[in-house]
Amino acid sequence: MQKQNATPTSEIPTRDQVPEEHRWDLSALCPTEESWESDFERFRGMIPGIARFAGTLGTSVDALSAALNYASELEQLAERLGSYASLRMSEDAGDSSRQRRWARFLQAATEAEALGSYQNPEIQAIDDETMERFLADDRLAEYRIMLRKIRRFKPHVLSAAEERLLAMQEEANQTARRTFGALTDVDMEFGTIPTPEGERTITQSTFASLMLHQDRNVRRRAWEQFMAGYDTHKNTLASLYAGSVQLDVYTARVRNYPSARAAALFPDAVPESVYDNLVAAVRASLPTLHRYYDLRRRTMGLDEFRLYDTRVPLVADVPVRHSYEEAVDLVVDAVSPLGDEYRATLRNGLVGGWVDRFENKGKRSGAFSAGSYAGDPYILMNYKDDVLRDVFTLAHEAGHSMHSWYSVRSNPFPHYHYTIFEAEVASTFNEQLLFDKMMRGTSDPRMKAYLVNKQVDDILATLIRQTMFAEFEQRAHAMVESGEPLTVESVRSTYRSLLVDYFGPGTTIDEAADLEGLRIPHFYRAFYVYKYATGISAAITLARRVLAGGAAERDAYFGFLQSGGSRFPIESLKAAGVDMTKPEPVQEALAEFERLVGDLERLL
Repeated sequence: MQKQNATPTSEIPTRDQVPEEHRWDLSALCPTEESWESDFERFRGMIPGIARFAGTLGTSVDALSAALNYASELEQLAERLGSYASLRMSEDAGDSSRQRRWARFLQAATEAEALGSYQNPEIQAIDDETMERFLADDRLAEYRIMLRKIRRFKPHVLSAAEERLLAMQEEANQTARRTFGALTDVDMEFGTIPTPEGERTITQSTFASLMLHQDRNVRRRAWEQFMAGYDTHKNTLASLYAGSVQLDVYTARVRNYPSARAAALFPDAVPESVYDNLVAAVRASLPTLHRYYDLRRRTMGLDEFRLYDTRVPLVADVPVRHSYEEAVDLVVDAVSPLGDEYRATLRNGLVGGWVDRFENKGKRSGAFSAGSYAGDPYILMNYKDDVLRDVFTLAHEAGHSMHSWYSVRSNPFPHYHYTIFEAEVASTFNEQLLFDKMMRGTSDPRMKAYLVNKQVDDILATLIRQTMFAEFEQRAHAMVESGEPLTVESVRSTYRSLLVDYFGPGTTIDEAADLEGLRIPHFYRAFYVYKYATGISAAITLARRVLAGGAAERDAYFGFLQSGGSRFPIESLKAAGVDMTKPEPVQEALAEFERLVGDLERLL
């Protein structure tokens, strides 16, 4: 019989009731609250000093290095202060003192950013010959990569007056995104429904859990009421999304990019062919997806399969418990292929102060990893010992944290940050290792079926569904770029055609289903979701490579973890052994999906 957590599950504690050993240790960021206040005053005192370098950056190496050194010192201090304030807020967002500290930091950081806004335009204005001479000087050694990345944007930088006008628009540019959030998260109401557990209020967060409910009537009623809420506001939502897309297209044209998608992919130097290869590979695999949906229909005993039947687990949670300490043991054992240093560092972190383990009143929901240059790579969890998915969540966040740990120790501050394109690789990689370990460690057919079902649904949600979203974004932007307006009808018809293709002939697409195209928050951060799909594809490919390989494959993966922001993501992944400019990594991940669907057919 496995032991349970020390924290009570029947009553959620307040923050001051959480034992010290279950909290993260933020002393690496700030030893005390008083030290934060002292450093914050130092930060505020340094802010006006940024302005004294304005107009000097192109005059000499001395001037440029002095400005960059000052900015780096200020940014490192800001990162440390901001990380501390943000993490304290996540512990208890209702605490007024935490709110005030975070607000004070944001105000000061905004002032610093405004005063330093001259830096990038001045760096880009330096002529090529002078800049190459500057870059050859050792005083700029730590900044070479950063400077070359800034210089890439030179063809897309406008005159000082034009840049000032664009900067003045920035707050107004957030209107569509902010209004969408206010409407869908605050103003819209979806009512309540009866469930076997009692009356449930439908919200953005509870809707996802209701779609996992084993009672089909609960799922149906929740889905219908949720979509009815969007139907009521469909004209407003379509107008907001059209405005967001129009702004993307306008900004790309103003900055001389060939398209909005090209503008979005440019900062990471990702070829547009990567996007197109992803869509083509997923579309070629749709027969396997349709086969899985038919397996779902048959297993669930349904004559008619609908969208609210696509997420409920085919195997309910198996009755297993892992205390937090046992979850750590399981995750650390799973990453054994990465060697002793990785395992020891991870174990020490997970039990020695990186993790805020359990739920408390006011604590942020979900989980995240938050790395910084000065502090530890902290992890927020709301761990439950009877939810097996939480063990996978711990492995996922641990992957992020170890990525940060290696990046910090292998790079100077100016380029230790890795991109979002790379971030999901290390986290999903660890989940692949945990799945492999758990499958090899059980002979229970029910546990095997649960694990395979989970893995199939994770690949579906992260690779296939996000690719459908990516394809919709591309179509919507292409319509505006060709002069075709986005309306309620055009958005819905475009999205419906994708639903028909992706869900296949065996799924009934209800009339309200295409309203989903108006409710995805990520669409207000255009051309972002494809990174989830490429991330899991790279992770699956690299995990298979490391598990089947030896020291060379493991060392190549560590090279990726250590690269930080020293390379563009395509380059860092290629050095690790996966070339995302080719379709093979996505195809390999989809082949794994097909294999798992076959396993599930045999297990159910």
